[in-house]
Amino acid sequence: MKRGKTAKLKEHGNAKVMYGTVDSIELKSIYLNIQTWVKPKKETDNWKRVVLNLSRAVKHSVLDIVNQQIFENKFIVDLDLRHSGLELNKKSFLNLEITFFMSYPEGDFKDQNIRKHLKEITNHIFDENFINNEYFTFHLTKSNKNKKVLIQTDDY
Repeated sequence: MKRGKTAKLKEHGNAKVMYGTVDSIELKSIYLNIQTWVKPKKETDNWKRVVLNLSRAVKHSVLDIVNQQIFENKFIVDLDLRHSGLELNKKSFLNLEITFFMSYPEGDFKDQNIRKHLKEITNHIFDENFINNEYFTFHLTKSNKNKKVLIQTDDY
């Protein structure tokens, strides 16, 4: 019997956002997953430090907004961005997964309060860490195929 569930949050145009659980019957934890492509804006000597600072900033942003009526004050932030391949004009994949532990284990995965609060957390992460980021721009896809190209033709 399948117990895990996922649901999409369609809030941001430059990232795929979803949340889920590995056990929806005995709901003990929920994960929030944000996937995007990052493109460096400027060069730096230490990309490892930049990625670690971004991870730390996300942790602080979540700590600022987490509702302890829904989730416990402890959570796990896993920001996966390979710093070794970062260079100007090259997009790299970023996967951010945050695991939250439920304050009340009898909760329901489909609870609208949980969904609403996860949207608030996502918006806060984007506002504080992604929008106007000093080092990166964020994109939904690696390629620019989503952009419409207008081709002018000469009709004689």
